Amino acid sequence: MKLWENNVRKVVPYVPGEQPDQPHMIKLNTNENPYPPAPGVMENLYTFDTDTLRLYPDPSSKILIDALAEHYKIDAEQIFVGVGSDDVLAMAFLTFFNSLKPILFPDITYSFYDVWAQMLHIPYKPVPLDDDFRIRREDYYEENGGVIFPNPNAPTGELESLEDIEDILCHNQDVIVIIDEAYIDFGGKSALPLLNKYENLLIVQTFSKSRSLAGMRIGHAFGSRELIRYLNDVKYSFNSYTMNHLALALGTAAVEDDAYFRETIHKIVTTRERMKEEFRSLGFVFGDSMSNFLFVTHPDFPAAQLFEALKQENIYVRYFNKPRIDNYLRITIGTDDEMDALLEFLHNYIKR
Repeated sequence: MKLWENNVRKVVPYVPGEQPDQPHMIKLNTNENPYPPAPGVMENLYTFDTDTLRLYPDPSSKILIDALAEHYKIDAEQIFVGVGSDDVLAMAFLTFFNSLKPILFPDITYSFYDVWAQMLHIPYKPVPLDDDFRIRREDYYEENGGVIFPNPNAPTGELESLEDIEDILCHNQDVIVIIDEAYIDFGGKSALPLLNKYENLLIVQTFSKSRSLAGMRIGHAFGSRELIRYLNDVKYSFNSYTMNHLALALGTAAVEDDAYFRETIHKIVTTRERMKEEFRSLGFVFGDSMSNFLFVTHPDFPAAQLFEALKQENIYVRYFNKPRIDNYLRITIGTDDEMDALLEFLHNYIKR
């Protein structure tokens, strides 16, 4: 080892889902929305004034925050935005998780959490989900330096009730509790009604899934004015201009088109529920996902082999070679045509 390497921060990085670029592929591995962004987004894109790109964007992101405040009926001072929910979450880790006590999150969850904890030297403790991949709320009663979990969970899709979330909040009022709601629009109830009751609650959401803007990188958080002020203090100490002009314009247009948003969500949920029936008929086993994906296993066909067989047909799903879930596949809900093509392959593969 070279001497200068002694002072290099070394981490095991997060591994994102594969981003293939193949003709006629069916891409169901990264939970992207299969439908295009709202019409207003496209109109703003075509009429965007490129001359503004020579100017710095508004560091306060006022136009987008005001649109979110109007849509969710919440004070603008309770909203924070960033470059995707990953940026927002990383900023929250940096801002709020500074105790010597370990933060708590599920053992099967979004795999960026332990990466941020290791990178920032935050002690952490993965808390085992039960055999049904559900959170046991009493496991979060112990002393800790903070709590974070997705709802619905990823990659399992399991949704926890607001009652359970409030119970965890009640038992953790001396630390920050972060609810990662990346998939909440696909069937869950947001924890937003709890905001005014718990000043230590931070809710993080994203435009990547339900608003079809994964490529634009927009995320946001809701919290008490005090929490949002702390987040902004860290942001302005790190990078004042996180949101560019185009992201602010297109994100605002996406929020304003609520009718299209609801129409798209309805399509995905309808397809998801149909796919549950189809997968059951093929012998797959899975929980009652409330996200835009299914997390499935089959008693007779190893997930790793099925993953490779699908890939040979240019059908991409997500496989996690990790303890407890190494015989599961996470399958994004695509268009009806894409899911029908997947079903045709599975019928032939399983019944050959």
